[in-house]
Amino acid sequence: MATGQISLPLPVLPEGWSAPNDFKAIGALSTPNQRNLEPVGPHFLAHARRKRHKRTFSEDERIQAQENVKKVEDEDADDISEPEDPLMLGRDAKDWKGQDHYAVLGLSKHRYRATDSQIKRAHRKKVLRHHPDKRAATGSSEDDSFFKCIQKAFEVLTDPIKRRQFDSVDENANVDPPSKKAASKSPSAFYKLWGPVFEREARFSKTQPVPKLGNDRSSKEEVEEFYNFWFNFESWRSFEYQDEDVPDDTENRDQKRHVERKNNNARKKKKSEDIARLRQLVDDCLAGDERIKKFKKEARAGKDKKRLDREAEERRVVEEAKKAREEKEKLMKEKEEAEKAEKVEGKKAKEAAKNAAKKNKRVLKGSVKDANYLLPKGQEAGAKRVDEVLGDVEAVTGKLDNEELAVMAGKLTGLKLAEEVGAVWKEEVQRLEEEGKLKTGEMKTLGS
Repeated sequence: MATGQISLPLPVLPEGWSAPNDFKAIGALSTPNQRNLEPVGPHFLAHARRKRHKRTFSEDERIQAQENVKKVEDEDADDISEPEDPLMLGRDAKDWKGQDHYAVLGLSKHRYRATDSQIKRAHRKKVLRHHPDKRAATGSSEDDSFFKCIQKAFEVLTDPIKRRQFDSVDENANVDPPSKKAASKSPSAFYKLWGPVFEREARFSKTQPVPKLGNDRSSKEEVEEFYNFWFNFESWRSFEYQDEDVPDDTENRDQKRHVERKNNNARKKKKSEDIARLRQLVDDCLAGDERIKKFKKEARAGKDKKRLDREAEERRVVEEAKKAREEKEKLMKEKEEAEKAEKVEGKKAKEAAKNAAKKNKRVLKGSVKDANYLLPKGQEAGAKRVDEVLGDVEAVTGKLDNEELAVMAGKLTGLKLAEEVGAVWKEEVQRLEEEGKLKTGEMKTLGS
C-alpha cells in the first residue's frame, strides 16, 4: 500500500500575541522516576498469540475466524440452532421463492413466531459461517450461492410486508389434522391433537384473540362461540407470494396486464380453495367433538322432559276439565232434581194450601150457616138472605190470602152464635175497608 507525506505550514500568530512575556510558572516538575511498562491492547495480544503459537498473520486470522464462528454458535445454541440440511446448502439462489426462508436461517421451529431479534441473531450466525470471505479463509471451496439464499431470506423476513406474504403461503407452519381414529383414542386425545391445528390456523385471523378449542369441561356457550367463530372465519391470506413475476418491460404492456389478471384469478382461486379447506377442517372437528354429542343429548333430554311435562300438563288439564264438567253436570243434575223436588213440594204445598184455603172457605161459609146467616135465633133465613150473606162471604174471602183465610177460620172455629160470628166478620170487613180492599158500605150483611 503506497503512502505519501503532505507538508502544511503552521497558522500565522495573531498580532499582539505576547504569551512568552506573559507566561508565569505556577509550579515545578517533579523528580523523574524509572518504571517498567508492559505493552497491552488487542494488537499486542494478537502479536503475543502469533509469537506463542508460531503462526503467520493469515494462519492466525483463519483460526480466529473459526473460533468466532464457534463462539457465536455456542451463544445462540439455545433457541436458533438447527442442523443444516446438505440439500439446502446446495440450493440455487435464483430459485429464492421456492426456498424456506425460516429453514435457511435456522428458524424452522419458530417460523411466524420468530421475533426480529431472533431473525437478526440467526442471520448473523449464518453470515459468520457462510460468508464467502470466511469460507475462503477456512479453505472451503463452497461457492456463495447459499450465502445469497441467506441474504434473500433475511431481506424477506425483515420486511413486514414481504414476511406477511411469505407467512401467508408457509405450509410448513401448519399442523396436519388428526385422523378420526387417532382423535378418538382417548377423551384427551381429541383436544391434544386438534388444539394445535386451530392454533396454527389462528395466525391467519383478522380478529384477535381467537377462541380456543377448550376441553371436555368447556361450557356450551364456549363451544358454540368457538365453532361460530371458525364457521365465520375471516382470513387475511392473500397468496401474493406465489404470483408469477410481472415483466418490468414497459413496452409489453399487454403481457404485463395479462400476467396481472392471471395472478388475480389465481389468488381468488387459492382463496376459495383455502376457505373450503378450512370449512372442511371445522366440519371434521365438529363431527368428532364429543361435547356436541353431549349437548345434543342433553338438549334431547330437555326436549323430552318438556314434552313429557307438556303432555302431563295437557292430561292434567283434560282431567281437570273432565272433572269440572262432571262436577258441573252433577251440580246441574242435583239442581234439576232439587228444583224438581222443590217443584213437587211446591205443587204439594200449593195443593195443600189450596185445599186448606178451600177448607177454610168452607169453614167461613159454614160459620154463617151455623149462625143462621147472622139472624137471631128462631128467625128463619129466606133465600134472599142466604144469597146476600153468602155473596158477602164470597166477596170477603176473595180479598183474603191463604194465611188470612187460616186466621179467619181460626177465629170462627167453635163459634155458633150469630152475634159472635157477626162480630168477627164485621171486624174483618172493617180491616179490609181500612186497607182499601173493600169499599165502605159495600158489604150489606157483614159490615152492619
